[in-house]
Amino acid sequence: MKKLFWSIGSIVIIAIGIYIFNFVTLIQPTMSKINEDSRNDGISLDAHYKFYVIPNTLELNLKKVPYDKASADIFRVFLQTSSALKDKNFDKVELKYKGTLKFILNGDYYRRLGSEFEEQNPMYTMRTLPENLYNPNGEPSYSKWDGGMLAVLGKQMEDFNDFNKKWYMDEMLNEMQE
Repeated sequence: MKKLFWSIGSIVIIAIGIYIFNFVTLIQPTMSKINEDSRNDGISLDAHYKFYVIPNTLELNLKKVPYDKASADIFRVFLQTSSALKDKNFDKVELKYKGTLKFILNGDYYRRLGSEFEEQNPMYTMRTLPENLYNPNGEPSYSKWDGGMLAVLGKQMEDFNDFNKKWYMDEMLNEMQE
């Protein structure tokens, strides 16, 4: 009986330690950054290591999006998380909606977004993000566009809108209809 008690106690202590590590290194910095901006009220996004224990992969799990929020609001929260974690190194970043993996980003690109957050034009970042996304199977999600400036801008914005639909909007609409 004592062995069982000590085994369960050890597992609980390890689990608490893992959560505290995630809280101190990821959860608290991202929540502080998100909560600084009142426009983010109601948006819920969790940041933690993959399965809470794999430190080379960051999971960003978008859990709640109020119906009055625009895709620009969600994108701002995404950029604010990258800013909060700009000193961290990840091999990849997984974008999830309610626990379902939707897209993958290269960790170096995510870090660059965080480093450039204060000075980069968000419209540029918005337009170029999709060409840096990968599907869960590792294939590129969107093309990198070439051609005339207006045509490229139009295609990039179409991709950005499609990204938002696939990340969370389609499921939100399904939830509203149920």
